[in-house]
Amino acid sequence: MPDRPSDRSRQETPAERRRRLDAVFGDVLPDTTSDERGDATEDRGADDWLRAQVPPHHGG
Repeated sequence: MPDRPSDRSRQETPAERRRRLDAVFGDVLPDTTSDERGDATEDRGADDWLRAQVPPHHGG
């Protein structure tokens, strides 16, 4: 395997490491947090959410 640490002749830069990790794991984290983005949708209560999840055959 060429990517083993013992096979590298020099230390990789942080940008190279990030590229290698992104190639393996992808970009799973957003650039901003939900606190920074603000509310994109209307905040519904737990009861509203639960009622929306009831299947039609249960009288929803």
